[in-house]
Order: sequence, then structure tokens, then C-alpha cells
Amino acid sequence: MLTLYNLFLFLYSSAARIYGLFNGKAKKWVEGRKDWEDNYRNTLKNGEKRIWVHCSSMGEFEQAKPVIGALRLQYPAYKIVVTFFSPSGYEACRNTELADYVFYLPHDSKENAQKFLAIVDPAIAMFVKYEVW
Repeated sequence: MLTLYNLFLFLYSSAARIYGLFNGKAKKWVEGRKDWEDNYRNTLKNGEKRIWVHCSSMGEFEQAKPVIGALRLQYPAYKIVVTFFSPSGYEACRNTELADYVFYLPHDSKENAQKFLAIVDPAIAMFVKYEVW
């Protein structure tokens, strides 16, 4: 199953790159993940305590807003990192005052997950599961 999953991810990423030549949203999806590791390292500041909130898309972020606001009040010394899977969520929320940092979530792989967690080093992680539309 893991082999099939990794094959699917490879095909999905390849298809997104090709489709990105013709579609602006797909291009943003690809470009937003380019050099993600350097982007994270150059943006995040050392010594911060962080809360990571992952929202796949804009709808999930809308659902998470009150919770993020409550986390900000309960943990004022922590920085809020919000990640998105979709360009629509990232583009709409990249300048939100609710988050200190907004990034695309890197491509799914064991290596990327390990790097992501080592760089972000979240003390708390929250995953928003369902959209509200």
C-alpha cells in the first residue's frame, strides 16, 4: 500500500506540474511548494514556541478562526503557524492577522514530514478536518 501511495503522490505532483503550464491555480500549487524548506528556515525565527494549525483549504480556515483566536488568547507567547494544501486557502489567508506565519504544506513524504516537524517544531498541532460551506 505504501508503494501505491507513493506512486500516486508522484503521479499527482507530476500531473500538477504539467497542468500548471495551463492553469494558474495549479501553477500556484506547484510554485508555493518550491524551495519550501529554505522558505520555512528563512522565515521562522529561532527560539519561538509555535502552534501549528493545518487547514486544507479556505473553508477549513474559516471554521478554525474562532479556535485560532482562542489559542492566541490562551497562549500569547506562542507563534501561530498555519499551513494550507490549496492555493485558494493560502492566497486568501496569507496576510491574516490570526497567524504569524502562513505556508503551503510541503508534498507528503516521510522525509518532508520529518524536515517539516524539525523546522516548525510545534508545541501544539491542530488539524482542521471538515469544511463548512
